[in-house]
Amino acid sequence: MSDRKHKKGQQPEGEVLESEDAFERGAGNATDGADGTSDADLTSDAADGSEQAVDADPPVETDPASLERERYLRLAAEYDNYRKRTVREKQEAESRGQADLVKQIIDPLDDIARFAHVDPATTDSATVVQGVEMVEKKLAKILGTAGLEIINPVDQSFDPALHEAVATEPAVAKEDDHVVARVYQLGYLFKGQLLRPARVVVKQWNS
Repeated sequence: MSDRKHKKGQQPEGEVLESEDAFERGAGNATDGADGTSDADLTSDAADGSEQAVDADPPVETDPASLERERYLRLAAEYDNYRKRTVREKQEAESRGQADLVKQIIDPLDDIARFAHVDPATTDSATVVQGVEMVEKKLAKILGTAGLEIINPVDQSFDPALHEAVATEPAVAKEDDHVVARVYQLGYLFKGQLLRPARVVVKQWNS
């Protein structure tokens, strides 16, 4: 009687072993994918894919010579652009300056045109002379403001840097030696630069 109760309340040992085997088999099947691939295989494939993706990137240039060459080419291009821009700005500035000067000369040119087309039969010669003198003064003022200097060295010592002797004449006194007697043609300086020397006659003392 007691043996029968003990057998009815206690699970047979063989059934316990079968349940543990089934659990282990189920756990093993749970780690497998639908196509039979295990989680370990998927992890390995993912690692391989990441490694291939990294290897697919182009190599970064780290050669010192190549980096220095690239830096040199970049600096050369920047300097060339700077040189072209400087030349262009200089030309534009010169053009603006010339345009401003020409604009100021337009008025005297109109005066010259009016005097050049007067009727000599009805115009007094003195009027024409006065008109030309007026235009000359106006032009001299405009060009002087722009930086033009007139070289008219009468009674000044001869300066070979600014004067050109075209003739000589005797000096009446020793202190007049190498003094300019007459000016054949005026000279011009523009902002310190000699445009044309004054052509002069120089006195010469003969002892």
